[in-house]
Amino acid sequence: MPDLLELSRLWLRQYHPAPGAGLTLVAFPHAGGSASYFQPLSAALSPDIEVLSLQYPGRQDRRSEPCLDSIGGLVEGICEVLSPRTERPVVFFGHSMGAVLAYETARRLEKESSVRLLGLVASGRRSPTTAREETVHLRDDAGILAEIQRLNGTDSALLQDEDIQRMILPSLRADYTAVETYAHQAGPALRCPVTVFTGDADPQVTRAEAERWSELTDGGFRLRSFPGGHFYLATRPGAVTGALTEEIAAFRTPGSRAAAAGPGDAGPGAG
Repeated sequence: MPDLLELSRLWLRQYHPAPGAGLTLVAFPHAGGSASYFQPLSAALSPDIEVLSLQYPGRQDRRSEPCLDSIGGLVEGICEVLSPRTERPVVFFGHSMGAVLAYETARRLEKESSVRLLGLVASGRRSPTTAREETVHLRDDAGILAEIQRLNGTDSALLQDEDIQRMILPSLRADYTAVETYAHQAGPALRCPVTVFTGDADPQVTRAEAERWSELTDGGFRLRSFPGGHFYLATRPGAVTGALTEEIAAFRTPGSRAAAAGPGDAGPGAG
């Protein structure tokens, strides 16, 4: 069995040193995504904030490992490397499938560890308590690639390359299987506040579905909308980084507007 240091090297990527940071942001990528997706965010926030981006099995430098096709299996591995990290308070930021993983990881860590989780920012994902009939994971390879193109998640030219397809399809299928077969289990609400980021033209989440995240926390809720679709954060990086910085500051200040806002407070639009 690999030791904790080896596990951390497998699961976590830090692209910019932040030895004096007072807080760690853990970034959870979307389905088919990799740790490097958050490298620009790391550059923008470091060195004031330590950014650790998760690398799920089956992609990039972990391509030789079997993919995990359940939310529970992914959360198990993530919690194993995050539970001992108690030296700094932590904020979670997850996009799409990553938002579900961040939420389920937060539930478990609040229950079982001494990690100081200040807040969760869930991006581009409806509340886990809502349900849609989704079967992308059952499609053939062409169908899965068509879904990625529909959401504008990967450069269309890259998707025409057969070598690229062979590299990304196993992790895409596993991730879609994980998130589409996930079912929320009732339990205690999170103690930490939750902020939701959405694109105003995202076909994957309606405003009503986003607002239902408020049911999952006793720590306060806020919803912020940005112009754009499912990958609004790629087209509005400055606005998203600014909003995320504001939310982190609010999480660190009990009683702040973000920590105390109700579901009717959408926050300022990001231009």
